[in-house]
Amino acid sequence: MDFYTVVLKQSVGYWVALCLENGIVGQGTIQEDAISKLKEAIESFENLYESESNIYKSPVSIDELHEFLFIEEQEQNSEIYELRKVYA
Repeated sequence: MDFYTVVLKQSVGYWVALCLENGIVGQGTIQEDAISKLKEAIESFENLYESESNIYKSPVSIDELHEFLFIEEQEQNSEIYELRKVYA
């Protein structure tokens, strides 16, 4: 089980969890659902990454993180963000 850094963002009616180490996302109606979906996606990705030689793995760049956090800013006046550590 590895440690991952996750940014949670509340968007219209749902939460999105972004893993900073590999750019994988999960989404759910509550934070726990988004993190659970993210953990499932990370586990699936790690299994595939170990078995395939042509899979690309890279941390999220500052530009990608900025886009994730602020892309909907013009449409919404209030955003909620949270940074968490998760084990998957």
